[in-house]
Amino acid sequence: MDRIVRAISRDGFVKITAVELTGAVERARQIHRTLPVVTAALGRTMCAASMIGNSLKSDGDSITVRINGGGPIGTILVVADSLGNVRGYAQNAEVDLPLTPQGKLPVGAAVGRDGMLTVIRDLGFGEPVSGSTQLVSGEIAEDFAQYFIESDQVPTACALGVLVNRDQSVLAAGGYIAQLMPGAPESAIDALEANISAAGPVTAQLTSGTLEEMAGRVLAGFEPQFLETDPVEYRCTCSRERVLSALAGVPEADLQEMIRQDGAIEVKCRFCDKVYTFGEPDIAEIKNK
Repeated sequence: MDRIVRAISRDGFVKITAVELTGAVERARQIHRTLPVVTAALGRTMCAASMIGNSLKSDGDSITVRINGGGPIGTILVVADSLGNVRGYAQNAEVDLPLTPQGKLPVGAAVGRDGMLTVIRDLGFGEPVSGSTQLVSGEIAEDFAQYFIESDQVPTACALGVLVNRDQSVLAAGGYIAQLMPGAPESAIDALEANISAAGPVTAQLTSGTLEEMAGRVLAGFEPQFLETDPVEYRCTCSRERVLSALAGVPEADLQEMIRQDGAIEVKCRFCDKVYTFGEPDIAEIKNK
C-alpha cells in the first residue's frame, strides 16, 4: 500500500518526510502508457509533489508542480492534495532515449535543464502562491532541493527514485525530503550528509526494507520520533459537473458548431483519460452552469 511517513529528530533539528508511491506511479504509467524514462521522470515528480502536499494544513489545500526543462518530455504537471494523493501527466509519454553509460534511465536528458520548476500552493483563500526556480539538472530530486533552498531558505536533501521492470511496470517508487530546522549545528549537517551517503539509492531501500527503515537510516543517530503515517493513492477529481462548469465559459454558438461538425462534444481528462461526451440535449444544462 502506498503511504507517507513523517518523523523528527528528538532534538527537533531535523525532520523527514518519506513516501512510497509504487502503486500510484504504476497507475499513472497504465493510464498514460508512458515509456520507462517518462515513467521515471513523472514518478519522481509525483513523489515530491505528494510529500509537499502532505505538509499542507487544511483539507481543501493543494499544490501544483510544473516542470519544463526544454527536453523531449515537454511539460510535466502534477497535482497533490493535502493528504498527499496525486495525479499527473507528462506532455510526451512516448519519449525513448538510450540508457546512460552507467545503465541508468536518462531522466535529465529527457527533462532538460533549460527551464523552470514551479510550485503553486492553493490554500483555499485568495490567490494561489507561486514559487519558481531554475532547473539544476533535470534529474528532479536536485531540482526540488534547490527549490526549497531558494524558495523557503531551508537546507534540504531530497532523494527520489523509480525502478522500472523489464516489462516496463513499476517495481518501486518513492523518496524522502529531509530538512534542517533553524538552529541546527554544523555537526547535524555533517551527520545527515553521512547518513544519506550510507543509506544508498531510494529504490534499493524500498525493495529491501520498509519506509520507516529508510527514514530511520537517514536520521540514524538522531533518535527519530515517528509522528504519523497516511495512506496515499493516485486520485483524479474530474467529474461531469466540473466539465460542465468549464464548458459553460464557451459561447453557445461555438458549442453548437462543435456538435454540428463532430456529432458531439468530447472532453478527455488529461489526468485519467476519462472521456465525457455531450450532445445537443446537454447544451441547456451547460449554459445553466
